[in-house]
Amino acid sequence: MPYYRHHLFFCCNQRDPGDTCCANHDAEGMMRYARDRAKALGLALNATGGVRINKAGCLGRCDLGPVLVVYPDGVWYTYLDESDIDEILSEHIANGRPVARLMLPQT
Repeated sequence: MPYYRHHLFFCCNQRDPGDTCCANHDAEGMMRYARDRAKALGLALNATGGVRINKAGCLGRCDLGPVLVVYPDGVWYTYLDESDIDEILSEHIANGRPVARLMLPQT
């Protein structure tokens, strides 16, 4: 069993002024929110593996952002607000059901 069952990477890249980037959508704030919610939901590291949530540099998909990716599943998401983060955590991370409406194309 891997150390973490899931690893979430939030793109927090800041590009030059005027360029589209995830940081312009409060990606770091949303990452902190996700960490707090994961702990509150009992999803943080525990005997069954848990979830780790980290900041990432550019993931190369800023035009579709803000972006986060879930490993080892390789599922890419966008999100608008805390309710989207709640849904990703409760559906995908806690129950193994990816949230189709927030998924980015795999191309």
